[in-house]
Amino acid sequence: MVSRGHDRSEPDRLTVPMAWLYAEYIADELLRSGDLMPPTSFEYRAGRDALALTVFLSDLEGELSGVQVVTRLETWRSLTAHDQPWQDWVRERLAALSAGAAAHGGRPGPDLRLALAAWRWLEETELLAPDLDAVPGGGPVPGEDGPQRWTPAWQLGLPLGHLAIHLF
Repeated sequence: MVSRGHDRSEPDRLTVPMAWLYAEYIADELLRSGDLMPPTSFEYRAGRDALALTVFLSDLEGELSGVQVVTRLETWRSLTAHDQPWQDWVRERLAALSAGAAAHGGRPGPDLRLALAAWRWLEETELLAPDLDAVPGGGPVPGEDGPQRWTPAWQLGLPLGHLAIHLF
């Protein structure tokens, strides 16, 4: 991503979103090792983006290294657990990072812009998924596996990511 300075005398510079790319890489490795979904599916993308957001937003100090990935698995597992308000945590962290960027008189950096785009996709995209809240005994519709409903991508990707962490 090319970043323009505030002052016209500053040259354009290439800014590589390394923190986001590293978080995405870790998420991708966790999902691939679990072999839960084809990497070309929307469900896989939802899981990767949910995990990448978890990794990125839990490492605000930029200290994550290959050695620390193993020690961070428990943190990511607890953040993605079913009984945790993950989406609220993500919104709060993204808002704080955005406010911090604005307070410093600038736009969000490339890492934050990619994280915001991933969150926007997870919130706005709906995927057809089994309806886990359906009344038992209702019987599946002929030709289908059972009742389905449109679900925000993050609600499908988060448990997929959580399971991938457990399988790692």
